Amino acid sequence: MRIIQVLAPIINILPERTIRYIAKKAAQSLLQKYAKIEVTGEEILLERVGKPTIFIANHLSNMDGIVLNKVLEKNNVTFMAGIKLKANPFTSIFLKTVKYIPINPNSADRKPIKKALNVLSTGESILIFPEGTRSRTGSMIKGKKGFLLLARLSKADIVPIALEGTERLMPINKNDMGRETPHHATVRVKIGRPFKIEERNHKGANSDEECLYSAMRKIAEMLEPEYQGVYRVD
Repeated sequence: MRIIQVLAPIINILPERTIRYIAKKAAQSLLQKYAKIEVTGEEILLERVGKPTIFIANHLSNMDGIVLNKVLEKNNVTFMAGIKLKANPFTSIFLKTVKYIPINPNSADRKPIKKALNVLSTGESILIFPEGTRSRTGSMIKGKKGFLLLARLSKADIVPIALEGTERLMPINKNDMGRETPHHATVRVKIGRPFKIEERNHKGANSDEECLYSAMRKIAEMLEPEYQGVYRVD
C-alpha cells in the first residue's frame, strides 16, 4: 500500500491497461490481507443477477467501493463516484478497478443521470452512496435526494446495503485521503430486500423527503445502533 502511495504519480502516467492491472492486484491484496468480509443476504444478490437494480449503501471509508465491488461482482454494477476521487493520484488508481460514472455533488448536471439510466436499461446495476460523502462520525448522516429521480425515471428496484467495519479497515485521514492506511478489520455487509420508490401524488403524499427518509431507514434498520446516526431506529 505504501509503495503505491509513493509511486502514485508515476503509476498514473502508465498505459490504462497497466494501471488497471496494478490496481486490481493491489485491491485483491488489500482485501485478502486486511479484511474479513461477512455477507448477510447473498441470496438476494443472486436473485438480482441480470435485473436492473439501484443499490444504495451507507458510506464510511474509501474501502467501501472496493469491498462492494467484490461482494457485487456477479451483479454487473457501475458506481456513481464523486469527481474528487479521480482528482487524487492515489484514489484514482483504485477507481480504475470499478466501472463508474463521475458525479459532482454540487452540480445540476444531468449527464450522470442519463448515463445511469442507460446502464439500467441494459439490465445492469448502479450503486450509489446517498450520503454523498464518507461519514466522519462512523454513523449515518443525512442522505441526498438524487437517487430518487433515477429510481422514478428507471422504475428499477432499489436494494439497500448496510456496511459496518470499513471505517476500521481504512480510517479516514482528514488531511489527505491519499495517505490513508489499511488495518485488519471484520467488515459486515448486510443486503436488504428490494423495494420501489413511491410516486408522488396530488395530495402531497410520498414527497421526496418522505421517500428519502424511508429509503435511508431501510439501511439503518440493518445496522447496529452506533452506526444508525440521524436515522436511528428507536
